[in-house]
Parts: sequence; C-alpha cells; structure tokens
Amino acid sequence: MNSDTGHKIKARTDGNDVFITPRKLAQMHIAMIEDAGYTDDCCKWLDPCKNNGSYYDQFPEGQPKVWCEILDGKDFYDYKQSPHKSCHDGRDARAQTGVIIGNPPYSILDDWLKHTCEINPDCFSYLIGQGALTTRRMEMIEKAGYSITRLHLTKVFKWYGMSYIVVCEKMWPGRTAADYPTQLTYDRTVWR
Repeated sequence: MNSDTGHKIKARTDGNDVFITPRKLAQMHIAMIEDAGYTDDCCKWLDPCKNNGSYYDQFPEGQPKVWCEILDGKDFYDYKQSPHKSCHDGRDARAQTGVIIGNPPYSILDDWLKHTCEINPDCFSYLIGQGALTTRRMEMIEKAGYSITRLHLTKVFKWYGMSYIVVCEKMWPGRTAADYPTQLTYDRTVWR
C-alpha cells in the first residue's frame, strides 16, 4: 500500500467502519481470551458489533453471550449493565458482562473505548489498526482501571497496515499496571 492510500484515509470525512474479521482470526482472538481464563459460566461475553457473527458464533460453548449490531437496531452505546460484579471475585455474576471482544469501528474508537470502560467488564479485547493504539488511548485505558496485558501483531489482507489484538484486563484493588506484565506476540499469517 502506498502513501497515497494513507493520505486518502486521513482526508476522508466519513468513516468506512465495516471490515469483517476473518473467521479464523476471530477464532484465534477468542482463544487468547479463553487462555486468559475467562470461561467461568458466570462470565457473560459481549460482541459489541456482531455483523456476520465471526466472533459471536464462535464464543465458547456454554458461555452466556449477548451481541449488539447497529445495522440490526441494537446499538452498542445503548448497552448498559448494573454495577459491576466480577466473574472472578466468587459472587454469582451471570448477568454481568465479563468479556467484551470484537473488531470495533475505528472512526469512533475514542467513544467506543470510553463506553467499553463504562460497562466495566473484567476483560475487553479489540482488533484495531496498529496506528490506533496511541499513548493517549493507552493512558485512558489505564485511568479507567485496566492494564494492557497482551498485544498480538497481525495482518489482514486488504486492510491498511498491520493490526493489533489488544487485551485489557481489569486491575484489582491494591494492584498497579506493573502487576500485569504485557505479553507481545505476532504471527506471519496474512489473514483472508
């Protein structure tokens, strides 16, 4: 991709936010969250932008799950939950959203991250463009009580540039970001 493409993207006035995640990449992304231990039956999973279901349809078997999709009249910004009860603190929190995972619209990423943090899940993980993970956004995530615990660098064919899978986990009282070391991984697969 040449620099003209980057300039065109920066100059456009309307976001082009519908990019379907390849199913196998969504499956790998989901497995990263499962490996982090978010498979308690009290831990509800939310796909905030379901579209064709590449995430939602592959959520772990038996997990409570919900979805939003603005194209189907279920706006993520209308999604609310009652005050947070953790999936990991021993209480029955089946009605609580423990995991939010998906491929958000990049043109409204700041608002998207803010609303995600307001929902207050135990973990959220998004597939975002590499350039979208700015210092300001990382600070916003940390100020909301989360630590970035994993970054996975990957490439999707026909998407501009590289992408990150960013995993953010809730910091528990008395702990700081230093207690949650970040793991950086990558793959050489070009996802289609």
